[in-house]
Amino acid sequence: MTTERLKNMTIFFFILYIGLGLVNLFIFEMNLEGVGQSWIVSFGKGGFFGQINPMTLIMSFSVMFILLLFARSVKFERIPGRLQAAVESFFDFFWEITEEVVPNPKYRKHTFVIATTFFLYIVVSNVLGGIPGINVVPIADGLKVQLFTDTWYPPTSDLNVNLTYAIMVLIISHFFAIRSKGIGKWFKSLLEPNPIMFPINIVSEIAKPISHSFRLYGNVVGGGMLVLIISSLIKYFVMPVFLWAIFGWFFGIIQAFVFSLLTIVYIGTMLD
Repeated sequence: MTTERLKNMTIFFFILYIGLGLVNLFIFEMNLEGVGQSWIVSFGKGGFFGQINPMTLIMSFSVMFILLLFARSVKFERIPGRLQAAVESFFDFFWEITEEVVPNPKYRKHTFVIATTFFLYIVVSNVLGGIPGINVVPIADGLKVQLFTDTWYPPTSDLNVNLTYAIMVLIISHFFAIRSKGIGKWFKSLLEPNPIMFPINIVSEIAKPISHSFRLYGNVVGGGMLVLIISSLIKYFVMPVFLWAIFGWFFGIIQAFVFSLLTIVYIGTMLD
């Protein structure tokens, strides 16, 4: 994407935001009905395995589509441009962390791929949560479509998404440990430093995905709700832009980095 095209798109979205902000300011009545609720669709017999959140699916595919478009826009050449240099610096940074934390060279590349994939997915999701967009929430009369009075729905605000990734990290870390050390040494590591510590070590392993996922979920959902509440108090306009930038972009990028860094640390610790 050329600089001129990026500039034009930025101006277009800024004008669009101003226009929709004025429409929301003078026409729509902003209320907090449905805040914190998720649009859930049941199928079959329902229950835990018979429910989906359509917004999570739609936005997850949107995030993947955005990442594919970005990947196609990067042209790797012998003399790197600014975008290529930025991408290479990003991967170098994560690779250096992986080299320092993961002791077994055989599993560094796998860990690097997993951690950077998580980072890219989460950072795009969180950044979308800082851009005015469309969200759907359930209310007493059915569904309410929020048009630019809220941000795009970030998939990371669905605990199921974060918990799934955190459990994947737990399973992968133990799988790598078993393959690297052998099942005997892996089991022995759960008995260290003393066999009496076995129950505590098990609880510690179970706590990893819980803290791993709830940290990201709490920050994304808490920030989003705080912005909506403040926006309703001061009436939608101007201030939400600042709040979205803080909670969606700044904290969102930090949380994506923390999630990815913990992924590397958890895998590296099991291989140590």
